Amino acid sequence: MNYLLSIGLPLSLAYIMFSLGIGLSLNDFKRVFLYPRAVLAGAICQVLVLPIVAFLLVTFIALPAELSFGIMLLSFCPGGVSSNMMTKLAGGAVALSITLTGIISLLSILTIPFLVIWAGQYFLGPEALDVDVTSLGITMFMMTAVPVSIGIYVRYKWPDISRKIEPKAVNLSTALLAIIITASLIGNWATFSENFIKLGPLLAGMNIILLALGILVGRILKLQARECITIAMETGIQNSTLGITLASLLVITDAAIPAYGLPSAVYGIVFYLTGIPFILWSRRYMMPKNK
Repeated sequence: MNYLLSIGLPLSLAYIMFSLGIGLSLNDFKRVFLYPRAVLAGAICQVLVLPIVAFLLVTFIALPAELSFGIMLLSFCPGGVSSNMMTKLAGGAVALSITLTGIISLLSILTIPFLVIWAGQYFLGPEALDVDVTSLGITMFMMTAVPVSIGIYVRYKWPDISRKIEPKAVNLSTALLAIIITASLIGNWATFSENFIKLGPLLAGMNIILLALGILVGRILKLQARECITIAMETGIQNSTLGITLASLLVITDAAIPAYGLPSAVYGIVFYLTGIPFILWSRRYMMPKNK
């Protein structure tokens, strides 16, 4: 089981990132210059606001140190395919969503290793993980940047074929996410059952706060409704697969996936419970009445 997950989990993440890349084009990255306020707002919300909100919540709500660290680990992760899909359902700016996901995913290769070290020392203390920044950065590069780049190249080289296979690739990514979450919950069932009453509401509350902050930031910057929805989704919906994978890379346990990955697994369920009502709300109250 451990061997299968140690190989299968990184490969699953790589495929999910490939499915993200196949939906990207070089024009998506040009939007950084076409819509600088929206992209900058989304980036700040994800890289700064999200970890700060997570830190405040785990500071004021008593949880085992390993779960607090796991929540911070999740907060360091960028959005993923799920945020793009839910942005589309909510009526947001899908192109902006994909752009933000792609940019922050690449940026996370530099930010996550250092943030992981800081969070480990703060929450785990003497039990802090011995993390090799260079090794973790290279591993993340191979699992995220490389498959995303391959996906972008495939999209550039064979655009018609890419557009045809993209929906199937996204569907398979969703299925892999479900399998990964299930495996994580089963492997940590005792810890999950003991802490779900605290962990579930905390993650749901964090998600709601971040969705609201995304809308608020967009409104303050006087962005269009679709852009506000997108920033909310990209701020509130994290790549839980990356969180679980990072946890499995940091430490190997008999449970296959360590407790550090449990918050990401629970979040992979919770964000649908909070995200779907947000989708319905945004379509009803955020979108222009004539559309």
